[in-house]
Amino acid sequence: MQLTFLQVLELLGTFAFAVSGATAAINKSYDVIGLLALAFVTAIGGGTIRDLLIGATPVAWMTDELSNSAIIVAAIIAALFFSYVKKLNRLLSTFDAIGLGMFTITGINKGLAAGLPLPVCVALGVITGTFGGLLRDVISDEQPILFTREIYAAASIAGGTLYLVAGHFTGISGDIAQGIAVTVIVTIRLVSLRHNWQLPRLRA
Repeated sequence: MQLTFLQVLELLGTFAFAVSGATAAINKSYDVIGLLALAFVTAIGGGTIRDLLIGATPVAWMTDELSNSAIIVAAIIAALFFSYVKKLNRLLSTFDAIGLGMFTITGINKGLAAGLPLPVCVALGVITGTFGGLLRDVISDEQPILFTREIYAAASIAGGTLYLVAGHFTGISGDIAQGIAVTVIVTIRLVSLRHNWQLPRLRA
């Protein structure tokens, strides 16, 4: 089976999400089952919630053997080479940002295919790209980065909105609009990490 470049990027994102879930499980001293479960939840959680919301069953991961294999491989690598994986933080952050961008666009496209309003499509994109990490943090009893520390959902919203504006109101082809949107999401995410940008916090 020959993969397109975008499919390869999405697989890299799936792999990175799974590694982040597996490393979180190791940090919490989970057993092997817990490690696999958290790797899967992180990688496919957002897409599962999206598919359930729009009634797309069976959900995507149930018929995607390649992504499931990538998650299992990621969990095994994280378990066997944990000390090395921890040192690859910058590379994993890049893959994670790519995954965020690709999953955001995937979620939006699923919403468009279902004939949903554009703002709802953006919301589905954000859910697809971020809710796996949210579930990971909740399950591992960590403060969710989605709500507290890093520019994550904001990058997804910005890129997703740009994708819809470019694709529906400017006449730019879908592939080009998608590429621009993913680039914007990845750039915002990585630059915000590099410079420690954060959204304003509400304090009592």
